[in-house]
Amino acid sequence: RDMGQVKHEVRTLNFRKANIQLFRELVSKTPWETALRDKGAEQSWQIFKDTFHRVQELSIPRGKKSRKECKRLAWLSQDLMVKLKGKKEMHRQWKQGQVSREDYRDTAQLCRDGVRKAKAWLEVNLVRDAKNNKLGFYRYVSQKRKVKESVLPFMSKTGRLATMDEERADVLNDFFASVFTVSISSHTSQGDGLQDGNWGSKGPPTVREDQV
Repeated sequence: RDMGQVKHEVRTLNFRKANIQLFRELVSKTPWETALRDKGAEQSWQIFKDTFHRVQELSIPRGKKSRKECKRLAWLSQDLMVKLKGKKEMHRQWKQGQVSREDYRDTAQLCRDGVRKAKAWLEVNLVRDAKNNKLGFYRYVSQKRKVKESVLPFMSKTGRLATMDEERADVLNDFFASVFTVSISSHTSQGDGLQDGNWGSKGPPTVREDQV
C-alpha cells in the first residue's frame, strides 16, 4: 500500500551554522566590475542573483525543516504528557478490542484527575506569585476569558435601541454633529452680539481709575 507514496523531505537553510566569513570572502572575490560591465539592469540583476545563490549554497548549510509544534500548555508537564499519550494509545487498543472498557475508563479517569490537579496547581502558583509575575497572571486570566466584551447598544433620538454596527455609527455621528453644531452656533451668537454693541441688560463694561 505504501509503494506508491513518495515522501518529500523539505530542507531549508540553517543560518545558525552559516559561515559568514566564507560568505564575505566569496562575495568580495567576485569581479563585479568585469561581470557587470556593459550589462543592462535585468542582466546585472540576474548575474548578481546567480552569484548570491551560489555563494549562499557554499557558505550556508541546509537542514531538515523542523515540524512546527504548538506551544505546550503551561500546566502540561512531561510526566502528564506521557500519561495522556498512553491514554490515547489505550483508546486505540480499546477500539480494536485489545483492552477492556473498564481498563480504558480507569486510565481516562486518572488522566482527567491529573489534568485537573495540574491546572489547580498552576493557578495557585500564579496567585501566589502575582506580585512578581503580573504579566503571566493577567495573560492566564485573559486566556481563560472565552467571551470578549462588546459595545453596549445605544439609544437613538427616537428611543429605539441601536444594536447593529451601522446603527451605532449613525447614533454616534448624530450625537457628535449635534454637539459641534451647538458649540459653533453659541460662539457665533456671542461674537455677533459683541460686534453689534449689544451688551444685554448689564450694559457696556466700565474701567475704574484704580484699574488703569
